[in-house]
Amino acid sequence: MIAELQLDLARMRAVRVSAGPVRMGRVVACDGGLIEVAGLPLPIGSLGAIETSADGVGGAECLAEVIGFRAGHSLMMLLGDTVLLHPQAVVRAVGQPGEVRVGKALLGRAVDGLGEPIDGGPRLDLPHGWPLGGKRESALERASVAEPFDCGIRAINALATMGVGQRLGIMAGSGVGKSVLIDTIAGHAEADVTVVALIGERAREVSDFVSRHMGQARRGAMVVVAVPADHAPNLRLRAAQYASAIAEFFRDQGKRVLLILDSLTRVAHAARELALMLGEPGAARGYPPSALAAITRLVERAGNSARTGGAVTGIYTVLADGDDASDPVVDTARAIMDGHILLSRSLAERGHYPAIDVPASLSRVMDDLVTPEQASAARALRALIAAREQNRDLVMMGAYRAGSDRLLDEALRQSAAIDTFLTQPRGAAHSLAASTAALNELMESHNA
Repeated sequence: MIAELQLDLARMRAVRVSAGPVRMGRVVACDGGLIEVAGLPLPIGSLGAIETSADGVGGAECLAEVIGFRAGHSLMMLLGDTVLLHPQAVVRAVGQPGEVRVGKALLGRAVDGLGEPIDGGPRLDLPHGWPLGGKRESALERASVAEPFDCGIRAINALATMGVGQRLGIMAGSGVGKSVLIDTIAGHAEADVTVVALIGERAREVSDFVSRHMGQARRGAMVVVAVPADHAPNLRLRAAQYASAIAEFFRDQGKRVLLILDSLTRVAHAARELALMLGEPGAARGYPPSALAAITRLVERAGNSARTGGAVTGIYTVLADGDDASDPVVDTARAIMDGHILLSRSLAERGHYPAIDVPASLSRVMDDLVTPEQASAARALRALIAAREQNRDLVMMGAYRAGSDRLLDEALRQSAAIDTFLTQPRGAAHSLAASTAALNELMESHNA
């Protein structure tokens, strides 16, 4: 207890106290979660502390974020519930506008979208500030993807090889295995620092993930930023931006960072709620343009840095509402990313894990990362898998006669070996070298 107080006193001594006046305003309206504050002109993205009490006298405070302004009033949204909020409540500005606190103390910890611990550990000493929206770099400051990335999934390593600094989307409907797949990647991928953002997930899943990964040897190289589904939309969006800021901070130090964001669709849902609340009209299936633009801004923050030599390899899950591959969020993400992994519900229903639809999945940087021999072997195996899946119904009905299609005959002959190659037990990992060797062995028997 004494050590904790001494740490707090040390933090207080290190804080520079402003001698200027404290800017304050008052709540003049609250409508549907949107709060109007008079007398406190703050930039968008700033935080304010609103006084709350049961009798209107004052005491406790709750945080809110500026999301817009109208007729001289700041429009704010609480980063929590509107409990005990009353008219003319005092609002004061807190923190630096548009800036979040980052530091090495985040390693091994689980925090919320405001950087507050949720793992029961001590308060964090974060000495560095970083822009919440990131530091924009020119296109020429981004280095090319030139080195393969080992994600631990054999089907991806061999047939859709990732690169360090790549942005990859994992796309599927609900309940097809996205969370299990990224759980395996988070536990086995090779990276100096792993930042995992769990946005809009069930609280149980957040608790399970933290208990699985924070007790292992990789704990000191992992940061978890989690905001469950029952929290305010601006806090969910802020958590995704905060996770990206943490990844950028470690990349600026020359680290190779793996950023996993689950899920990008729920970030878009949060941005949609904010945009509609501010009166922006819905466009593509109810998504305002700013909601889809938020996806692009988040994804573009990953990549390699030519200046520091660091890298942020981004893996983003995308929930296809109703298994619709033409959903606006899926389309936007697929267009901006360097590749995508599509999970198939039919494969999942057959107990095929991971349920990767190989012919529909691709890595746009694979040909620059692997040898011509591996690229040729991957294309040949893709052709066999595509031939088998396209004619599956015909074969199951007994309507196919052997000898009609040489490629399909070969696919059926090696069907068991192909399934063995594509599947792996949950939680198990296969290295990049082992995945390539298994691919070459399988295709050697095909060519024999």
